[in-house]
Amino acid sequence: MALAFHGRRYFSTAMANGGAATYTAAIGRASAVDAGKFGEKVVFKWVRAPILGVRYSSTLTLDEKKEFDSRADGGIKTASTKLEAVSYWGVEPAKVAKHDGTEWKWSCFRPWDTYKANLSIDLNKHHPAVKFMDKAAYWTVKALRYPTDIFFQKRYGCRAMMLETVAAVPGMVAGMVLHLKSLRRFEHSGGWIKALLEEAENERMHLMTFMEVSQPKWYERALVFTVQGVFFHAYFLAYLLSPKFSHRIVGYLEEEAIHSYTEFLKEIDNGTIENVPAPAIALDYWQLAPESTLRDVVMVVRADEAHHRDVNHFASDIHCLGRELKDMTAPLGYH
Repeated sequence: MALAFHGRRYFSTAMANGGAATYTAAIGRASAVDAGKFGEKVVFKWVRAPILGVRYSSTLTLDEKKEFDSRADGGIKTASTKLEAVSYWGVEPAKVAKHDGTEWKWSCFRPWDTYKANLSIDLNKHHPAVKFMDKAAYWTVKALRYPTDIFFQKRYGCRAMMLETVAAVPGMVAGMVLHLKSLRRFEHSGGWIKALLEEAENERMHLMTFMEVSQPKWYERALVFTVQGVFFHAYFLAYLLSPKFSHRIVGYLEEEAIHSYTEFLKEIDNGTIENVPAPAIALDYWQLAPESTLRDVVMVVRADEAHHRDVNHFASDIHCLGRELKDMTAPLGYH
C-alpha cells in the first residue's frame, strides 16, 4: 500500500502573469518501514507540492504589463505601466448606457439614480418652534450658523461644500442606527433605512457637484476633518438619546440650507458670482439640459434641500406622536 503525502495545501487567487501553472514535484527519499505483525511494508513517498503563492487579503490579481515606447524627440524610452485587474470571483463591472444608447461614464451613480428635481416645492415652509424641544433644536441650529457666516461670509461656493460635508452625515447615522435596530428586533423599518440613506447619498452628490465648481483650500479641508468628526459623534449620541430631537435639528438645518442657496442665487443674479456652465456630473444626475448653468444647479440643489426639510420634520412629528418610524411608510424616492 503506497501513501503519498503532498504537504500543506496552498491556494492561489490566480496564476502569476496569466500564464499556465507549472506543476513540478520533487520526490524525496523513500523508506521502507516494517509494519510489524501485519507482515507488510508501507512505503511513504515524500512529495513537495508546487507552491503557487499564498493568498492574503486581496481577491484580485494585477497583471502588470510594461510597454516601452520610443519617442522621436531624442529616442528616449518611457515606461507606461498598465494595470489590468481580473476578478478572481468572476465579478466584472456591467456596461451601462444612457437612455439614448451612449456610454455611461459615471461610476459613482447609475442612470436609474438620476431624476428631474421638483422645482415647484414650497420653499417657505417652516416648522414653528413652539415646544421646548423645538426651540432647543431651532436655537442650536442658529448658534451653528453664526460662526459659519463669519468664516465664509459671501464665498457661497466654499460655503456650499462645507454645508454638504455636514448635511450628508445625519441620513447616514440615522440609517445606520435604524439598520442595527431592525436586526436586533427582527422587524422591518417601513422603508426608512433606505429613505435616509438616499438622503445621505443625495447630499454627497451635491458635494461632488460643487467640487467641480470650487476647490477648497487646505485649511478648509482641515476644517472639514474637524467639523465632520465632531458632528458625527455628537449626532450619533443625540440620535440614540432622542430621534425626534435629532430629526428636528436636521429639519431646521435644511431650512438654513434653503436660505443659504437663495443667497447664492442672488449673488449669481447680481453678477458677483460668474454663472459658469453646469458641470457634466450635474447634467446627468439631475437630467438637466445641455445648456444649463450654475444657476440651474443651485436651483435643483435648493429643491433637494426643501425635500429633506420635509422628510426630517415629518420623521420628528411621527416620534412626537409616540409612534415609531416603521409605523409610517417612508417617502422613498422623494426628491
